[in-house]
Amino acid sequence: MLLGGLNLATVLSNIVVLIVAFTIHELAHAVVADRFGDNTPRLHGRLTLNPLAHLDVFGSLMLLLAGFGWAKPVPINPAVLRRHSRAALMLVALAGPMSNLLLAILAAIPFQLGWLIPQFPAGNLPNLSMLLTQFIFINLVLMLFNLIPLAPLDGDKILDYFLPVEWSYRLEAIRPYGPMILLLVIFVGPYLGVDLLGFLLGPPLRSLFTLLVG
Repeated sequence: MLLGGLNLATVLSNIVVLIVAFTIHELAHAVVADRFGDNTPRLHGRLTLNPLAHLDVFGSLMLLLAGFGWAKPVPINPAVLRRHSRAALMLVALAGPMSNLLLAILAAIPFQLGWLIPQFPAGNLPNLSMLLTQFIFINLVLMLFNLIPLAPLDGDKILDYFLPVEWSYRLEAIRPYGPMILLLVIFVGPYLGVDLLGFLLGPPLRSLFTLLVG
């Protein structure tokens, strides 16, 4: 997930993301997998709100210092999930992004009620409006980014569920190259003047953000 600069307000907002949004995202995966009979997340201690169980040390540092980070993926057993439901693996994947959408909606309530005015972090000391605005924005980015249909993102498993069998095999062939493609898109593309992520995520991000905060 790509976030903005290194001013104190943004760093504090990113810490909130680490503690809340990343934790809830991974916990959502774990809870849905557990409901479908896969006890792998439970055995690995992932059915918890303890951020330490979900945060990746390097991914957390990268988020704070470089604006791009990640949490520890929740281990699951696809074979167990498929025995319970053909849609189980897709629903487990979908749970993460949908949890971020729910967090964004909840955080937007003060703006919808007119209690606060949206304000992105600026200066050294953030206020509640800045923190909630950034929190909403980041959760929407996290949701949309994870819906990209490219491994290891959640969108890969979601797309796989809806594809015909013959297309699923083609997706499987692309899957090993997913992380490399993402790195190229995130880091190399903008350097060459090609902001593919901005092109793909920008319009829905702006629309959802405007819808939530007005």
